[in-house]
Amino acid sequence: MNFNKIRSFCKRFRIALGLILIAIGFLFNNSWFYLGVIPLIAGLADFCPLCIISKKCDIKEK
Repeated sequence: MNFNKIRSFCKRFRIALGLILIAIGFLFNNSWFYLGVIPLIAGLADFCPLCIISKKCDIKEK
């Protein structure tokens, strides 16, 4: 089982969420924008620690 493969929706969602959190942090001059880096990196790297725990994000091989 390869946990590095996640569904394309999850990948796009994590990237969008990361960019939104970073943008909100910059708009409000808040240091919470660092929180947006985590889902952004997870989406760009095709890796998510929650997928390992939940085992719901892996793509079943045929």
